[in-house]
Amino acid sequence: MSQRNPRNNPYPSRGEAPAAGRTPSLVRAWRWRTEFALLIAAVAVLALIVSAVVNGSWWAAVALTGTVSVPAATRFGRGWVAAHLWCLYSRHRIQRVCLETPMHTASGRIPLVLWIAPTAEGERAFIATRAGICAEDFEAFSGELEAACLARQVLVWRHRRRANLVAVEIVRREGRAPAGTPAAAGLDGGRWMRIPSSRDTGPGLHSPREMEEPPDPRTTLLIPQTG
Repeated sequence: MSQRNPRNNPYPSRGEAPAAGRTPSLVRAWRWRTEFALLIAAVAVLALIVSAVVNGSWWAAVALTGTVSVPAATRFGRGWVAAHLWCLYSRHRIQRVCLETPMHTASGRIPLVLWIAPTAEGERAFIATRAGICAEDFEAFSGELEAACLARQVLVWRHRRRANLVAVEIVRREGRAPAGTPAAAGLDGGRWMRIPSSRDTGPGLHSPREMEEPPDPRTTLLIPQTG
C-alpha cells in the first residue's frame, strides 16, 4: 500500500493539495476539443446533405450518407468507433480522478493528457505531469483509476529519461502478450519502465498479502504460566 494515497496513510496530513478551483473556459474547451471537433464535423456533413437535397442532387446526398454510414455497417468500423469512444471516456475519467484526488497542484492544475489511443487490451494514455506530481502518484491511485475507467487493471509506466512523462495502461481484456509487459503496453522497454505496484508482483504472481496464510482456528496457543 502506497502512503501517497491518503486512505493508506494512518497519519492524516493537513498539508495536502487543496481542492481544484473553477476551471478556466479555455482549459475546459481544450479538454473537450475532440467532442467539439466531432460536433463541427457532424454539422458540416448534415449541412452538405441538406444542401445536396435542396439542390436536387439526390445521388450526391445518397453517396455522402452511405459513406458516413459505412462504419456502422461493418464489424471493423463498429469496433473502431467503440475503441475510440472508450478513449474519450477514459481521458475524461482520468482528468476527473486527478481533480478528485491530490493529483493536482496547489493552484488546481491537473496533469496534461497528451495522447490516448486504443490498444489490444484497452487504452494507453500518455500524460505529462505537473510540478509536484510524479508517476508514483498515479500508481498510488491506480485503484481509483480502475474504478473510474471501468477497467480490469491499470498499470503505470514512466519514461526512463524524462520522469515527467507517464504512460497509463488501461486493461479491459486479455491480449496476446501478458499484461504488465512492454509488448502488451505497446511500449519500448528500453525507454519505459513500469512503476512497481504493491497490489501485484507481476504476471502470474500474487501480492504478499494474497500469499499470507490465514490463521488456523483449530490451533490452540499454549501460554506457559509461572507462579
